[in-house]
Amino acid sequence: MEVKSQRQAMLYGLMAVLLWSTVATAFKLSLQHLTPIQLVLFASLTSVLSLGIWVTIKKSWREVVSAFKNKPGYYLLMGLLNPFLYYIVLFKAYDLLPAQQAQPLNYTWALTLTILSVPMLGQRLTKIDSLACCLGYTGALIIATGGNIMTLNFQSPLGVILALTSTLLWALYWIYNTRNNDNPIAGLLLCFLCGMPFVIAANLFFGESFTFNWQGIAGAIYVGLFEMGITFVLWLTALKKATHIARISNLIFISPFLSLLLISFILGEPIAPSTFIGLVIIVTAVVIQQKQKGTYDHDNTHQHLRETS
Repeated sequence: MEVKSQRQAMLYGLMAVLLWSTVATAFKLSLQHLTPIQLVLFASLTSVLSLGIWVTIKKSWREVVSAFKNKPGYYLLMGLLNPFLYYIVLFKAYDLLPAQQAQPLNYTWALTLTILSVPMLGQRLTKIDSLACCLGYTGALIIATGGNIMTLNFQSPLGVILALTSTLLWALYWIYNTRNNDNPIAGLLLCFLCGMPFVIAANLFFGESFTFNWQGIAGAIYVGLFEMGITFVLWLTALKKATHIARISNLIFISPFLSLLLISFILGEPIAPSTFIGLVIIVTAVVIQQKQKGTYDHDNTHQHLRETS
């Protein structure tokens, strides 16, 4: 039985938040040397290895095998969504947009989830939900247009479409995942294992020729460890140790702002006032939405951090 300790939970939670805050910068640095499809390949391989090592240490391979035997079709679908479609679309968005635009736009996935929950989960869209969605997408529009919302002048229309499409894919993955009671780490490993054939096939048929570049490989390994792998384990550990889970959940609101700071200092992107204003509006919308619910879905709280990429 997990020993509860709020202090340790906060430590693990902060470690997860800090690591996830770095990945937007890591995406852009890696994409200077790899194509989006290549980045998905090497990052996914790293994630499979890291999660596989963890499962081996925990002697949980029997759970992995059992979960796949019970639901092979489910995990093939999940692997198609994540890592294959989600990360290819997300990385292409980062390839086309400044990181300071792609990162906050991807953060609107929680609003997309609210909308999809109506037809897919039979939930009702309340007035607060509608307000939060309108507010959040206004913030997204401010970011995407650089503050020129009246002219609708987008730096990269395709990049904006892809960034918003990534929120749709992640929301779908989250909705399907809410009904899964398997060990979450075993389940995530299965998603990546089942997604690898799609990723490999995409690299064979659509990928460009690969020239070994240590900066690109190092970046992909970093992404695989700290966006897709180890950080997930840290976050789950924080949730298990927490005596007040809501306090851990609230740490997610630190991540997008830390990410902007790193984007500015490491990538050298001057953060536009419109980006900061838009992000504040988006985060406010998400806070309003979560306050209405009273708390997070604790079994799936780890999902809320992944949108901060």
